[in-house]
Amino acid sequence: MHERLDQWHYVAAALTIGVVGTLLLVGLTLWSMRRAEARRDAVRNKRKNEA
Repeated sequence: MHERLDQWHYVAAALTIGVVGTLLLVGLTLWSMRRAEARRDAVRNKRKNEA
C-alpha cells in the first residue's frame, strides 16, 4: 500500500500566498503613493499661502 502525496494542496497554498502577497504589495504601494501625494499637496499649499 502506497501513501500518495496530494500535490494540489501545495499548489493551492503557493497560489494563495502569491495572490495575497501581490494584493498586499499593490495595496501598500497605493497607500504609500497617496500619502506622498498628500504631503506634496500640503507643501504646495503652504508655499501658495506664504507668497
